Amino acid sequence: MKNLLKEKLKKGEIAIGTVVTLGHPDVTEWLSKIGYDWLFLDAEHGPMGFETLQQMMQSMNGTNCTPIVRPQWNDPVTIKRVLDIGAHGIIAPMVSSREEAENAVKACRYPSAGIRGFGPRRAAMFDPSYYETANDEILTIVLIETDAAIKNIDEILSVDGIDVGFVGFADLSLSMGLGLPPKWDEPRYLEAYDKVVKTASKWGKIAGMHTNLSNNPGNVNWAIERGFRMVTVSDSDSFIIQGARAALERAREAASKTKPGAGTQHGGLPH
Repeated sequence: MKNLLKEKLKKGEIAIGTVVTLGHPDVTEWLSKIGYDWLFLDAEHGPMGFETLQQMMQSMNGTNCTPIVRPQWNDPVTIKRVLDIGAHGIIAPMVSSREEAENAVKACRYPSAGIRGFGPRRAAMFDPSYYETANDEILTIVLIETDAAIKNIDEILSVDGIDVGFVGFADLSLSMGLGLPPKWDEPRYLEAYDKVVKTASKWGKIAGMHTNLSNNPGNVNWAIERGFRMVTVSDSDSFIIQGARAALERAREAASKTKPGAGTQHGGLPH
């Protein structure tokens, strides 16, 4: 297999993706053709099952967009199935220790480097070199989203086989006792982001995070300027809501400038 996202990151380039929580292949088809480098398919909080995930990844065929799945948990059985249906990497939730990071790596690799059972049904269907290349090409990402993870970040990112430390902004804020929305002016919270970037650089790893399009800290400009090289920008739900709201507001504005009944013969519905 060839992981275009991993190749891009190795070159020092910035990889831009978005989060997908809508379980339908049309969504991943549209987003993958727009030009995103990767899609964060969220099976932890999203409603999609394995069959739906497979269809979503199949719809990305023929593009340079890489499918990365966040499984329900850092569980080898779940991770194995996600990889077997075609994911080019995983984002393991709630990794807070070296041992949990090591478990994520083992789940992504065939023996003797790991414990992944062999049966890459769809992943290897048209790829005769899959077994020989998968251990090197699968992208293993850990979510840094607890106070404990920040305290143990050096041990976590030192693990051989971990490619990216990805900050989960909401759970990190909750774990720190700061509540939601995150307090971007809280020094302890901001220091955590800088610590992830610094430690990732130390171990030759990538720092990633989810971003928004606001003018506040935590936006995509803020993240890239701070040193994060793997980012997601907004999410599929927000795209629909924001686009629909903008269309409705424009239509309502146009309607407000028109007198009731204008354009119809009797002032009501046309006959």
